[in-house]
Amino acid sequence: MSHRSADVVILGGGSGGYAAAIRSAELGRSVILVEENELGGTCLHQGCIPTKALLHSAEVADSARTASQFGIDVTFEGVDLEKVLSYKNTIVTRLHKGLQGLVDSYGITVVNGRGRLVGPNGVEVDGELITGAAVILATGSSPKTLPGIAIGGRVVTSDEALVLPSVPKKAIILGGGVIGVEFASVWASFGASVTIVEAMPRLVPNEDETISKYLERAFRRRKIVAKTGVRVTEVTQDEDAVSVTLDSGDVLDADVVLVAVGRGPNTASMGYEETGVMLDKGFVVTSDRLRTAVPNVFAVGDIVPGLQLAHRGFQQGIFVAEEIAGLRPDVIDETGIPRVTYSHPEVASVGLTETAAREKFGETVETVTYDLAGNGKSQILKTSGAVKLVVAPTGVVVGVHMVGDRVGELIGEAQLMYNFQVEAAQAAKFVHAHPTQGEALGEALMAVAGKPLHVHG
Repeated sequence: MSHRSADVVILGGGSGGYAAAIRSAELGRSVILVEENELGGTCLHQGCIPTKALLHSAEVADSARTASQFGIDVTFEGVDLEKVLSYKNTIVTRLHKGLQGLVDSYGITVVNGRGRLVGPNGVEVDGELITGAAVILATGSSPKTLPGIAIGGRVVTSDEALVLPSVPKKAIILGGGVIGVEFASVWASFGASVTIVEAMPRLVPNEDETISKYLERAFRRRKIVAKTGVRVTEVTQDEDAVSVTLDSGDVLDADVVLVAVGRGPNTASMGYEETGVMLDKGFVVTSDRLRTAVPNVFAVGDIVPGLQLAHRGFQQGIFVAEEIAGLRPDVIDETGIPRVTYSHPEVASVGLTETAAREKFGETVETVTYDLAGNGKSQILKTSGAVKLVVAPTGVVVGVHMVGDRVGELIGEAQLMYNFQVEAAQAAKFVHAHPTQGEALGEALMAVAGKPLHVHG
């Protein structure tokens, strides 16, 4: 068996893996990165980037449809899905080439093939042994399905949904989390009739309850049907249609069923457990410093329990590279990682929900909700929504929850407030440019500080 070695060997070239590779190289380590498919992983090729491209096309379609309300005469003639997919693919290709060049510029060796952990310091790829003083597991996740529901034909996951050659006339989406809500938004904008089925009592169930209510109201206005608190008992299909039976007794018919019930970790048949890496429900068990049960083997990204987000992967990859280099970086506070759902309207949040804050701090938690009806820029954009702050008894902002078009762009300031443990009264002193949506955050802070300005009622 041929043999190569490096200071750091990384299994997986997605967000977590390539961030660890680049940071390790910056710190003077030699790096071998093993990737079965293409650099960039799910985020670049089947996740964040392509879905957001579709969502932007969807926004343009909505703008064209509603242009007359802004005094612009436009004729909306439909969606050319072939051109939409071409636009999406161009962006992915450009970013992929850029990433390949970046990785190459750091002298990182990329090995294309399926790797398997074969010891505390070794990875085997197509009969070659690659050893490292440290090994980082970054093998990511794949779409899950529900028991008894086979993927195929008219039943698809997000992977297949991204390359459908035509827009479905009727679509049923199983799962009202981030992925389900984003695809519902895209397909509705493209002219489909969409029904979401969610077992939990509300859409985006991990978000603050107030935000779920705003999103559900906005989706109703868009004629997106949300059936919450119900479960699927059967999915059947033939050449012409697919049928979904719910435990409520309802039977729904559609052209396509999208199964969007979350993503499972890619850890099976990779030698993890045989080497001593502990798994729990398929996820890799780590310390808060992302060390596995095997010395010098670390894990990052979607295989580690928690938020399955590309930017969490980046941060964990950087953290582990610095940990290996002996820099003792600060442990990542998962609650301080911002979360954005890029639907129309968008949802953005960081920190604790009101419910979680009350569990942690008691009933003296304060909240304020500022409606975007009072925000000039939001009225110009014709978006409705809200900014909700959750404030601890100490006056520190411990949660920021937003809904409305483009609010994802406000989460940077919000996550700084949470992560620096800023008091609302202090943050209220800072001036926001007028007219911007950022003012909505400022107005909410001023309301908490007892000096509301553009607040009605």
